[in-house]
Amino acid sequence: MTTHNYDVDYFVIGGGSGGVRSARIASQLGAKVAIAEEFQFGGTCVVRGCVPKKLMVYASHFSEMFEDSKGFGWEFDEPNFSWQALIEGKDQEISRLSSIYEKNLLTSDVRVLKGHASLIDAHTVQIEGESTERVTAKYILIATGGKPALPSIPGIKYVISSNEVFYLQKQPKNIMIVGAGYIALEFAGIFHGLGSHVRVVHRGQDILGASFDADVRKHLKEELINKGIQFELSCELERIEKNNEGKFSVFFKDGRNRQHQIDQVMFATGRIPNTHHLNLEQIGVSLAKNGAVEVNAYGKSSIDSIYAVGDVSSRVALTPVAIREGNAVAQTLFGKEAITVDLSQVPSAVFTQPPIGTVGLTEKQALELYKEIDIYEAHFRPLKSALSNRLEKVYMKLLVDVKTQQVVGAHMIGDEAPEIIQAIAIAIRMGATKQDFDATIAIHPTVAEELVTMKTAVRKSLE
Repeated sequence: MTTHNYDVDYFVIGGGSGGVRSARIASQLGAKVAIAEEFQFGGTCVVRGCVPKKLMVYASHFSEMFEDSKGFGWEFDEPNFSWQALIEGKDQEISRLSSIYEKNLLTSDVRVLKGHASLIDAHTVQIEGESTERVTAKYILIATGGKPALPSIPGIKYVISSNEVFYLQKQPKNIMIVGAGYIALEFAGIFHGLGSHVRVVHRGQDILGASFDADVRKHLKEELINKGIQFELSCELERIEKNNEGKFSVFFKDGRNRQHQIDQVMFATGRIPNTHHLNLEQIGVSLAKNGAVEVNAYGKSSIDSIYAVGDVSSRVALTPVAIREGNAVAQTLFGKEAITVDLSQVPSAVFTQPPIGTVGLTEKQALELYKEIDIYEAHFRPLKSALSNRLEKVYMKLLVDVKTQQVVGAHMIGDEAPEIIQAIAIAIRMGATKQDFDATIAIHPTVAEELVTMKTAVRKSLE
C-alpha cells in the first residue's frame, strides 16, 4: 500500500490503548505501520491510571470486608497490611500487561520504536531515545494521552500527582489530597481504606464536576464524610513547606495561618492533553486553549494528514472511547468506509467508595433538552448491611422524558454500580422506555432489582 514517497503509511505517536488499537487495525487492513512510545506500552490507563488504581481500590476494600464479616459470624486476629507487597504485586501485573501490548503490536507486524517522537512537518516524525531516526508517513496519529495539571505555587516540587502515587516507597499515614474531582476522590477512598488519615482540600463547595448529576454528587459527599474522610472546602493552598523531618506544612490563601504536619501532599486538580514538545502548533495543527488537538468527527485535525484520538484530542477523555476512536480512524483511512464514533450515550464509572455508575443525561442536561421529565429515585440500605451494621446507603436515579417515556439517564452509587450500569447502558442506547423497565421481572434479592421496581416518580421537573 505504501507509495514511494513515504517510509510508512501510518505513524502512531503514543503506545496507549487508543494508539495501539489503531496501529494494529491499520496493519491488519494492509497498511505499513510504525508506532513510537517513550515510556511503557499501555498508556495512562494500563500503566499509571485505571488498572493500577483499580488494583489499589480492591486492596483498600478489604478493611471494610474484614470488619463487615464479623457481623456474619467470622472471627480472626487483627489483619495486617503491607504497602510494599501491594506495590510489588501491582508492578508485576502492570509489567505483564505492558509486555502484552508490545507483543501484540509485533505480532500484528507493526514496527515498534522506543523514544520521544515529535513532528518535523505534516508527514515527518523525528524519534529521539532508544530509537533515534526520522520517519516519513502518509498519515500520522497523535495518541499521547494526558498528564496531571499542577499549579505554580511555592513548594509545588514537594507534591505528588496521580503519576507518582503508584510508586511511593511507603504508605503515607497522613495525606492531604488537593482537588475534589473523580481522581482525587478515588485516591481519598484508597488511602482511607488502607488506614491512612485523609484530608481533601478543594477550592469549591461541590465535589466532582458539573458533568455528574447534582444528587449523585450530594450523596457521595455525605457517604465519604460518614466514612471519616475530612473535607476542607472553599479554600486554596498558597504554599507548601517541608521541614527537616520530611513532614509538610501547608498554608492557605484565606489568610488563616493554618498548618498541618502531614506525610504527603497529592495534587489531583485535573489533567491536560499531553501535546507539549510535539511541535504541533509550529507545523500548523490547531489546538484548543487547554492544548487539546481540535478534531472533527473522524478524528482529523486542521491538517489533513494528522489525526488525534483519546485524551489528547478535544473529545471525550475515556479509555474505551480512545479505543473506539483509534479503531475508527484506522478503518476510515485504510478500510472501505469512513467511520465515526457515537459519543451520545457514553457510560462511565468512578471507583470511589462507594462507586458510581452513570449513563445518559444528568437532571440539568435533561431539562435543557426536554420540556418535562419524571424523576425516579431509590435510597436504601442494602441487605448486606443488615448484619454488618454498615450505614452506607445505595442511591439510584432514573430520568424519563414524559412525552416519549424514554429513559434518558441512569445514575447509581453503591457496590457494583459500575457493573450494573454497564448493562443498563445497553438498554438506554436501544431507547428503552420506563415501561420496558417496569415490565422487566426483578431478580430478588439484589440491589439491581430496584431499577425495575421504581414505579412512582418522586417528582417532575419542568424546563
